[in-house]
Amino acid sequence: MQRVCEETDTVKAEVENRKGDLRAADVEFIISVWKKLQKVQKEISDLETRKNVISAKVRALVDEHEKSTLASLEEYTSAREEGRAIREKLSQLYVHEGELEKEHYCRALRLPNRTHPSVPIGDESQARVVELVGEKQEFNFKPKGHLQIGESLDIIRQRRLAHVSGHRSYYLRGAGARLQFALQNYTMDLLQKREGCGMQPNAHKSQVYSLDPSRFPDLNLAGTGEVGVAGQSVVARAIEQKQILAERPGVSTEFTILTRVLDMPTQELGPPAFRKYDIEAWMPGRGSYGEISSASNCTDYQSRRLNILYEGNDGNLKYAHTVNATACAVPRTVIAILETHQTKEGTVLVPEVLQHYLGLKVIEKPEYTPIKYIGPNQPKRHSSK
Repeated sequence: MQRVCEETDTVKAEVENRKGDLRAADVEFIISVWKKLQKVQKEISDLETRKNVISAKVRALVDEHEKSTLASLEEYTSAREEGRAIREKLSQLYVHEGELEKEHYCRALRLPNRTHPSVPIGDESQARVVELVGEKQEFNFKPKGHLQIGESLDIIRQRRLAHVSGHRSYYLRGAGARLQFALQNYTMDLLQKREGCGMQPNAHKSQVYSLDPSRFPDLNLAGTGEVGVAGQSVVARAIEQKQILAERPGVSTEFTILTRVLDMPTQELGPPAFRKYDIEAWMPGRGSYGEISSASNCTDYQSRRLNILYEGNDGNLKYAHTVNATACAVPRTVIAILETHQTKEGTVLVPEVLQHYLGLKVIEKPEYTPIKYIGPNQPKRHSSK
């Protein structure tokens, strides 16, 4: 709150630039409530100090005088009355303090992080291209989309699945499923070589991961619309963002796909990020870029809320800086690989770094008859008579 009070105009501008659920007026309200809270807490502190002084005085009088004479001792009775008045006043102030704390923190905790001065201001259209990696694949034929490629190779199935897992769901089959596992395993191996580690958070098997409400009454799980793999990295020191970008497969040329790094504008940061880079891959089938990864430097925004501290070289505890980055958003990377490495014959060339994991150099349509799902909503078959 010190920065919010001292650099109010800057904080207001940052809040407005993000276009979140708070506005500049909310900053003024937060400061106003904070000052009221500080005043009440100062009054509480003074009264508690006075109460302790009176309590010590009463104890001293009890030790110095006979119990039968205390009731007639004016100094004793006045101290008791003052102590009683202070306790009554404190009980009211404690309630008021709780109300102000709730009013303050319900908004203050929604304030966004500071914004890096180089971050573009505006919506997604204002994203700045920082770097291009690789070259655009040239075709002597009209490139197909990933669904057309996947269905022709029988590695993706999307038709007639609404009754199984909802609208726009899909199955990966055969080499498609193996390509997904290849990306996962390659990414895990790569991160482990670079001093990363895997982590399985749930201690027991369950299709629904849950938190014990008796142990974590104030916590709940929040879903996300983007699915990555092994991608959430939390570190206990401030790491250069470019190093985080270099750690991820999508930035380099391992998959031989054209990628670009974007410095994302203020409206795309969300509350925690100080700065955010997105990586987009060129997808020839649709003739445009699609996001396959992102990395956010959250400074100490999250660690202050979670009370994550580390001991510095000087022996003092400091708030850790957190970085969260998607190592490999598998579904979108699959799309980029299929569309980039498609051939005129309808096959897909497997990037060299994935061949060991996939066991294939080329994805072709299987010669065998794959297992077919038989269930409701299948095409009607007309029997011949």
